[in-house]
Order: sequence, then C-alpha cells, then structure tokens
Amino acid sequence: MYTPNPIDTSDVILPEELTKLAELIAENVHEVWARNRISQGWTLGDVRDDELKKHPCLIPYVDLTEDEKHFDRETAFETIKFIKKLGFNIIKE
Repeated sequence: MYTPNPIDTSDVILPEELTKLAELIAENVHEVWARNRISQGWTLGDVRDDELKKHPCLIPYVDLTEDEKHFDRETAFETIKFIKKLGFNIIKE
C-alpha cells in the first residue's frame, strides 16, 4: 500500500513577498486546471458529474469560495516551501 511521504516543510516560514507569490501561483494553478478541464470537454455544472463532465469550480479563481481556494493555495504554499527547504532562493528581478 502506498504511504505518501512528502518532505517536511513545517519549519519553513515564508516572508510576506513569497506569501503574495503563493497566492498568484494558486490562482494560476486554478487557471491551468480549468483550461485543461475545458479542453477535455468539461463545462460548468451545479455539482460535479464525471460522466457528464460537469464541475462547479469552472469559474474564475476570484469567484471560488475560500474552501475551494484551499487546495490551490496549499499546493502553491507547499511548493514554495519545498523549494526553500531544498536551499533555493526566490528573488524578484
């Protein structure tokens, strides 16, 4: 049985500028996901229906509920924290 074992990033604290970056990444993650779904024939629906390819989250990121934004934010924050944990620096040029 598969047991996920991600790198522990709990000790990585992101500075404010990277928190803002994480939010931008979260929005882009949603946009990429939505574009892919739409290209696969999915359309907006009141509830998720895999057979009919309907999904209620095929809306702009800004219109998602905070609960719906959580997945994208967690992905973005954990990715940046992982990069920092590996010793890389993110600088704005």
